[in-house]
Amino acid sequence: MPRMPSPSRVIARFAVRLALLIGFAAFASVGFGRSLAALLWMSIILCALAGLVRREPAFGAALNHWDEAVAFGALFALVHIANGVA
Repeated sequence: MPRMPSPSRVIARFAVRLALLIGFAAFASVGFGRSLAALLWMSIILCALAGLVRREPAFGAALNHWDEAVAFGALFALVHIANGVA
C-alpha cells in the first residue's frame, strides 16, 4: 500500500463511504436526517483515528484521511443545520 494514495483514489473512497452512509441512513428508524448526522459524526471520528494511526500530516499537500474528516465535518454541519430548521 503506498504511503500517499492518489487524489482520485481518496475522492473515490470518500464517495463510496458517503453513498454507504446515505444508504444506511435511508433505512433507519429514527429518520434520515438524525441517522445521517450520527453516521457522519462517526465517520469524522473514524477518519481522524485513521489519520492518527497512519501518521498522516494534517495539512499536507496530498489528500488523506484528515481531509476526509474535514469534508465529513462540513457535511455534518450542513445536515445538523438542516435538521434544526426542519
